[in-house]
Order: sequence, then structure tokens, then C-alpha cells
Amino acid sequence: MFTRIVEINTQQGKGREATKTINDQVVPLLKNQPGFVDLIVVSGTEPDRIMALSFWTNKEDAERYSREQYPKVNEILRPLLAAAPTVRTGNVDISTTHKIALGKAA
Repeated sequence: MFTRIVEINTQQGKGREATKTINDQVVPLLKNQPGFVDLIVVSGTEPDRIMALSFWTNKEDAERYSREQYPKVNEILRPLLAAAPTVRTGNVDISTTHKIALGKAA
């Protein structure tokens, strides 16, 4: 399994709106992508900072999404952003939810 970790810094006071936009407009798009497994959106003590973790069957599916669909997602969110999102990627080594144990990751 592979993950994309997107750090989103919104304009002041736009964090909740960005989270709602992700739920309403981005999640349906993600669900139609080959290899998409799950999305977790996390907000914390900084309400205008959001972390979105998307999980993919493999690196190739995540890269295809990044090339073909992520620019559309970025456009959807752009009016709410204070800066361009930061994207990091990596293999999922352990997940209790997805039943991945260290050494068993794809």
C-alpha cells in the first residue's frame, strides 16, 4: 500500500470550509480513481492546517492520480488556500486498519 500525505494551509478561518469541500467535492472524485483505498483528513490545534492522507493500492495508482486528477483537486481548493499544499509520499509499513504488518507492505 502507498500513501500521499498532503499538508494544506488554508486562509485564516477557512479550515472547516476546506474540510467540507474535501468531503463534498474531492472524496467523490477519489472514490472513482483506480487503486484508491481510503482517505483520512486530520485537523488539530491549528484549525487552518489540515493533513490529508490518501491510501492507494500501489505507487503507480497514486502517481496516476497525481498526474491526472490532483491538478483538478488543487483548483477546487485554491480559493481557500493560503499557500500551495505540500505533498509527500511513501509506502505504508504498518496499518492496523488495513491489516498491514511491518515487512508485509506492498
